[in-house]
Amino acid sequence: MPIWLTEAVGTPDDSTAIQMAIRLVVAFLCGCVIAAIYRWVRPREQVMPTFPATLVLLAILCAMLPLVIGQNVAWAFGLVGALSIVRFRTVVEDTHDITFVIFAVLVGMAVGADRLTVAIVGMAVTGVAAFLVRPRQRGDGWTRSGARLTIRLGAGRDPEAALGSVFERLLEKVELTSGGTSKQGASLDLNYRIRLKADTKATDLINQLNLIEGVQSVELRQGR
Repeated sequence: MPIWLTEAVGTPDDSTAIQMAIRLVVAFLCGCVIAAIYRWVRPREQVMPTFPATLVLLAILCAMLPLVIGQNVAWAFGLVGALSIVRFRTVVEDTHDITFVIFAVLVGMAVGADRLTVAIVGMAVTGVAAFLVRPRQRGDGWTRSGARLTIRLGAGRDPEAALGSVFERLLEKVELTSGGTSKQGASLDLNYRIRLKADTKATDLINQLNLIEGVQSVELRQGR
């Protein structure tokens, strides 16, 4: 690192509170650039509302790592062990939630390593960043960000013939993403990526699908 830059922001071991804040703010700005590039190169309909914010927060949290660990190799292995302990028995579907898990781990390690300045500055900068880049859901989230629809249909039935009329009437967009059998082949599990029409409620779709003969269950989840 150039001497002039080292003097401005310090090294991880000897950084002051102001230098730490500068590092994290720079990471925030870099994260915003990365999120902007992601939005630019990805099709709009495939962008999860929370993912750009996740990229920004991850940039800040990764910048906290050297501030917590410094030159201590033992702490580096300790961080790996701490993160490996954090396991989920169910899948965490929103990456935004995972960043807060990492946030809590890093702050806890900073406090345990007697680096209170890192913990306080990190919480302040990350908290402000999380507020600034929080996902903003405009209008009805079901129609804006899309949803995932899972339908269990009795085997031997044509999904297009059974579901097509309801889809055409209530959905703006529908795409079959995966499918399989269940109950030893007695039923089909179909997964769709959908977007509701502006005047359609989620409950309307569920009720209409339940009325179709052969439909055994319907599950609708917001997000992709």
